Amino acid sequence: AGSALSLREPSPGGGGGGTDVVVEAGEDAAAALLLAEPDGPDRCLSLLPWDRFSAWLHCVCVVGFDLELGQAVEVIYPPHSKLTDKEKTNICYLSFPDSNSGCLGDTQFCFRFRRSSGRKVSFCCFLDQLDRELPVYLKKDPAYYYGYVYFRQVRDKSLKRGYFQKSLVLISKLPYVHLFRTMLKQIAPEYFEKSEAFLEAVCSDVDRWPPPTPGKILHLPIMGIIMKLRIPTYRDKPGTTPIVQNMHQADAQISMALPTVHEVDLFRCFCPVFFHIQMLWELVLLGEPLVVMAPSPSESSETVLALVSCISPLKYCSDFRPYFTIHDSEFKEYTTRTQAPPSVILGVTNPFFAKTLQHWPHIIRIGDIKLPGEVPKQVKVKKLKNLKTLDSKPGVYTSYKPYLNKDEEIVKQLQKGVQQKRPTEAQSVILRRYFLELTESFIIPLERYVASLMPLQKCISPWKSPPQLRQFSQDDFMKTLEKAGPQLTSGLKGDWIGLYRHFLKSPNFDGWFRSRQKEMTQKLEALHLEALCNENLVFWSQKHTEVETVDLVLKLKHKLLQADREQLPVKTETLKKLQTHINDIILALPDDLQDILLKTGTT
Repeated sequence: AGSALSLREPSPGGGGGGTDVVVEAGEDAAAALLLAEPDGPDRCLSLLPWDRFSAWLHCVCVVGFDLELGQAVEVIYPPHSKLTDKEKTNICYLSFPDSNSGCLGDTQFCFRFRRSSGRKVSFCCFLDQLDRELPVYLKKDPAYYYGYVYFRQVRDKSLKRGYFQKSLVLISKLPYVHLFRTMLKQIAPEYFEKSEAFLEAVCSDVDRWPPPTPGKILHLPIMGIIMKLRIPTYRDKPGTTPIVQNMHQADAQISMALPTVHEVDLFRCFCPVFFHIQMLWELVLLGEPLVVMAPSPSESSETVLALVSCISPLKYCSDFRPYFTIHDSEFKEYTTRTQAPPSVILGVTNPFFAKTLQHWPHIIRIGDIKLPGEVPKQVKVKKLKNLKTLDSKPGVYTSYKPYLNKDEEIVKQLQKGVQQKRPTEAQSVILRRYFLELTESFIIPLERYVASLMPLQKCISPWKSPPQLRQFSQDDFMKTLEKAGPQLTSGLKGDWIGLYRHFLKSPNFDGWFRSRQKEMTQKLEALHLEALCNENLVFWSQKHTEVETVDLVLKLKHKLLQADREQLPVKTETLKKLQTHINDIILALPDDLQDILLKTGTT
């Protein structure tokens, strides 16, 4: 079907049809090959070493404590992995709990940090295509890495400091918290006993994994165990998770089914601020600056991730740092008093932050996260001026007045669960469903209004540029709320109008609307392509001059390339039909023009 279709339909030989792909060496290399290969167990045969590894992880680091240097990266694997000095420094400081956390034994947590600017962001058509299949809240952000940490601190009299302190850290662009946490639980304890050769074996295992394809049941071998999981797709109904069953293996390998790749234990995380979940949902929805002050990185990181996920299926579009330290490269930017606090959620453990971030409008203080054996006591929202130190009592410190009336039902339901000793997984399911219904009630009126901005199909003419979307008007949207507002799906009363007005100024609205705009513009482009295909273009060209015909051919070729590059929602038959139209028009032209046009605009 010509080179414009080569990404969609690789040639049978697996060559991909001469596609140009820019790839960063050592990361996502030969991704075009990944795309061009058939599915099946032998997919890895024509891949280069580390290609499969790079689809899941950027690298694995070991961070230790040096008496002279302090925290230092001791090992980076695979050795060719690229990290800038700034990135290494961030990893060093973020991989160890603050000294005041007193984390003895083993601790797991995660952090997120900016990739160094000026670095080439690898473009990989295959992983890019996989990313398109994901729900919006699981899409990769190319500007950030996640670090998944397993930290061990144990007494060791043979060492000068009297303690063994080391972290095994997985660096990845993927937000699959539960997957990497489970993986570290399997490999880290053994790594601390066996060291380097074991780490090499772990990375070799990862390099045998299939690509992170959404919607498929994946089998990931790791040191004698097979993790079975399914990555969600954007087609999944929100709030449903297809269950991955544990199968009895015929061989000796143990199979472990993961119920989720990315979710945290929502109820456990929100337990310390049980009575304020609805207000916290509003603060996250509106992109308000939030600080979580916690006793350890595991509690700070889980709480920040729980907050970010509470507005799902909406994507949280601002920055968030599950664990943030005073050594972080953005410390000055985020703690300055010369401007208003940025739209960001920070998880901190250092007492110094109680002073540094005193001017922030919303602070969540949590104690040790323990599941309550009794019903939590009612906790009032505290005034910010009462927050002097990190020793302050747990609670939410803010002067924010929620727009919506409190939903007493969810609190009663969860309290009843505590009394009846309902499993925390079941409590989390109830809480996740509550947040989902609240978010959907809020977003459906916006979805409905934005869909009305789409021009009618009869306005699309093959001989004119695709029509533009109508402008978003806040006033027009507000008028729709009277008859088609959230009251259709939610019984919650309150100032919904005020909440919408505030939301329309937030980064989350901006991100959501841009994404919708892009989808609808692509849909218009796709409809325009279909309109062109349904015309008799050869007949048109016979009625027009050579110059006009050449111009048409170049425009059609550009359309084909655009359809492929932007992955427009167009049927393959439509693209083939358009390619046939182009070929037929060219063949009707003089030979010299045919030669030029056959070579033009094909790459």
